[in-house]
Amino acid sequence: MSKLDFAQDRALQLIGELGDGLRKAVPGKAMQWVETGAALGALKTGGRLATSLARRNPVLATAAVAGAGLLWLAARHRAKKAENGPIEGTATRIDPKPRTRPARARKRTTRSTSET
Repeated sequence: MSKLDFAQDRALQLIGELGDGLRKAVPGKAMQWVETGAALGALKTGGRLATSLARRNPVLATAAVAGAGLLWLAARHRAKKAENGPIEGTATRIDPKPRTRPARARKRTTRSTSET
């Protein structure tokens, strides 16, 4: 194992220990703020990417927004339907009609060969 490999392994180990120590030292509320900040950073980066995509491909962006709207509408409709509960009602079973006579197979006609 070379010195460079050893140094990289040691650096990764120290970074892991530092992260664990930071996680234990930071109170729960502060960790929540860090997670919120990370989420806001991801949202900001995603917004930039979406803006550049919309500039380059406006039709694709419009289709994505329309699809997201339809998914939201369907989820909302399903939630309202589930909120009301199952529909109560009565059902009657309809038995099939019995056949009066069985269907008959037709006889095959055979060609008559004429001898000349």
